[in-house]
Amino acid sequence: MKSTHLAALLAATVLSTTVQAQTLETAIFAGGCFWCVESDFDKVEGVMSTTSGYTGGDLEEPTYEQVSKTETGHYEAVQITYDADEVSYEELLHVFWRSVDPTDAGGQFCDRGNSYRTAVFAANTDQARIAKSSRKEAANDLGQDIVTPILAASTFWPAEEYHQDYYQKNPVRYRYYRFSCGRDGRVKELWGDAAYSGVHS
Repeated sequence: MKSTHLAALLAATVLSTTVQAQTLETAIFAGGCFWCVESDFDKVEGVMSTTSGYTGGDLEEPTYEQVSKTETGHYEAVQITYDADEVSYEELLHVFWRSVDPTDAGGQFCDRGNSYRTAVFAANTDQARIAKSSRKEAANDLGQDIVTPILAASTFWPAEEYHQDYYQKNPVRYRYYRFSCGRDGRVKELWGDAAYSGVHS
């Protein structure tokens, strides 16, 4: 009985330590096709999970058809859950700017239209302040104006299940889409050696 109690106490301590060791926070970025944004941020150290979805508009429970074909006001976006003890919000923003074309106001790469525009959705005043400062630094590094807005976060609606982890479920189709859309080529043309800084292959 004593050893069972000791084992349970030890397991609870380990679980408590594990939970305490992770300070989980969220960030929401829109960077064009959410398949690609999800794929990139899954390769950032300290990111625990990513979810593709829709945000920024007023339509409740939007579908992909509605967001991509009609003016719902929603962006394709990715909600990123990260361990703030391993990666900071500033570091995530650094990755974000260098994995998109923040000079394009009409969409991203081959995907055109409002739902494919870039945006940072700040969850609070601290995130908004950090995002604005980061945007200014990125513009200075790039030597060009950045058109990406910093917006207040609103309800995030997860996309349909088939969109989640699309790059893993359909690797051949995903790679073909990403290449033919010109995403990597444009990002590297724009950012040079800094392209995809922080994204590990």
